[in-house]
Amino acid sequence: MFGSPVDFSFRELSTVSDMVSDEPNPGVRPLKRDSEQKILSATLRLNNNFLSDLTGLMDTLSALYAEPTRLAWLDLSFNQFQHIHPVITQLKELRLLYLHGNCICKLSEVDKLAALPFLHTITLHGNPIVTERDYRPYLIATLPHVKMIDFSAVTKQERELTSVWQRSRNPRKSIGHTKVD
Repeated sequence: MFGSPVDFSFRELSTVSDMVSDEPNPGVRPLKRDSEQKILSATLRLNNNFLSDLTGLMDTLSALYAEPTRLAWLDLSFNQFQHIHPVITQLKELRLLYLHGNCICKLSEVDKLAALPFLHTITLHGNPIVTERDYRPYLIATLPHVKMIDFSAVTKQERELTSVWQRSRNPRKSIGHTKVD
């Protein structure tokens, strides 16, 4: 499904546009390319670089990939991200997102990912965000299709407890009926 991974890990990249002028790391299998020499893959590894911003990602993907919007697996682990860049929400086919080992501090950053209907695996361990109270319930509530968080399966019991947690945080307000004469 994903094809050979396009691997730009350990490149000391500071911007995503640096990828355009460089060839990916050689993998076990050679990358498949179309007639225009664009990459036929749904995977991109940008882990272990110095990235803190994803400005220009879609332009870079369009320059490298035959079908950039079909990206299904994005590895941004071990970089310097403090925020989840909104450009990620344009990758509607994204299924796996690795963000572990970054500097993301606010749980509300995860809200942006609710726009990704197929996202089933996310990693955020190694970010300050994981020390937040109710970290896993918040992720489960915000990303209802998620099946794995930090390489740990989301259990049925966790989903049930998250449902209770949500109700306790947002109790329904009683609506009183008043008679209008």
